[in-house]
Amino acid sequence: MPGPASALSGAAAPPRVAHPAPELAPQSASGPALADRPAQVEDAQCPAPVAPSGPVPEILTFGCRLNTWESEVMRNHAQGLENVIIVNTCAVTGEAERQARQAIRRAHRNNPDARIVVTGCAAQIDPTRWSALPGVARVLGNEEKLKAESWSPTALAEPLAVSDIMAAHETAAHLVTEFAGRTRAFVQVQQGCDHRCTFCIIPFGRGPSRSVPVGAVVEQVRALVASGYREVVLTGVDMTSWGADLPGRPALGQLCRRVLRLVPELERLRLSSVDPVEIDEGIWQLLETEPRFMPYLHLSLQAGADLILKRMKRRHLVGDALRVIERARALRPDIGIGADVIAGFPTEDDGLFEETRQFLAETALPYLHVFPYSERPGTPAARMRAVPVPERRARAASLRAVGEASAARYYASLLGRPLHVLMETATTGHSEQFAPVRLAQGEAGVGDIVTLVPVGVDATGLVAERI
Repeated sequence: MPGPASALSGAAAPPRVAHPAPELAPQSASGPALADRPAQVEDAQCPAPVAPSGPVPEILTFGCRLNTWESEVMRNHAQGLENVIIVNTCAVTGEAERQARQAIRRAHRNNPDARIVVTGCAAQIDPTRWSALPGVARVLGNEEKLKAESWSPTALAEPLAVSDIMAAHETAAHLVTEFAGRTRAFVQVQQGCDHRCTFCIIPFGRGPSRSVPVGAVVEQVRALVASGYREVVLTGVDMTSWGADLPGRPALGQLCRRVLRLVPELERLRLSSVDPVEIDEGIWQLLETEPRFMPYLHLSLQAGADLILKRMKRRHLVGDALRVIERARALRPDIGIGADVIAGFPTEDDGLFEETRQFLAETALPYLHVFPYSERPGTPAARMRAVPVPERRARAASLRAVGEASAARYYASLLGRPLHVLMETATTGHSEQFAPVRLAQGEAGVGDIVTLVPVGVDATGLVAERI
């Protein structure tokens, strides 16, 4: 299959680049947020931020960016509770659940008197299992964890508070003003999912799709910019379905344009994962014309073989994904493109795996998040003919190697051109294309956007110098 990156095939082999694995390890989360309120009114406003006071609970966050945002909301609600540890779980893979269980046992061992509150998708789906772990005082559902009343000292005495997430029909707005330890802020614009991919259990942890209205999104972005954040990432479970449940059924591109117009102080707007078949014309126009809209797409790809995509019950085929990649590169030749890919999906034989490997090699996507397939109980894929676990791992390693080679070639294509890098430490940051950049010498202010020129590629990404 000819691909957009075929012209690179004759280039000298660049150094291999180690691409970081998807976030599963716990992250500490902190910062004030606010009590929830209905958010289905376009001009509804969030209340003003509340200054933190008293003890600050420890929060261990697993999984997606949406979980990171929700941990900030919980941090404010739980402000003042003493000796409380909150574990915000993920259910995407068995490994994510294993790490969360391990963290709970470690927390109980290190602090046996602490009250451990478990929440997140894994807790929503199977609350009884999590409540049986040592040290767990309370299990909260994904709806309950965002309610201020769930965090009162009295409520903590109730061991289980998990409602029917499939009955949820609206989002609640919360004003988050800080992401501790981060220079990039996340904003929830959508929650839940109406699709039923055969491998995925997340709809049963998040409920049906529902959108955050434009007014609430704009107000949240304004608050973050006022707190000093220069880049905001819009996030959701099925983000490109945003607007389908709002009056007039606006598209995600319209939301992005409104945010950029109504918050002119925002310097950088970025999208998290998008569905290849739901990228609307507004997003394409912004990629082509708006310098504050970051040249970066992360595709929910999952496979590069049509038969596997059909068995996954995905809504796109390989040709759809290829057209998205080619169009993005035609509009922005420097664009950074990533993708989620599952290796060893049930029924994937050597030939089907090779189709995926070849597709990824030819499209040369620099940011691959590769997961060995993980059975999720109750999903259709869990009943299909399984690929042996060692083979899944071997295939995942093979795809990661493809991604590392593609990343190195992509980074080499950026050498010598000025990049605007958001510094996350005194010496490292990410460019507008989300390329990792390291200062060759000297330091820069954390949170600053500095202009750097890449002069080399190493195992971490680009090495750059100040102009």
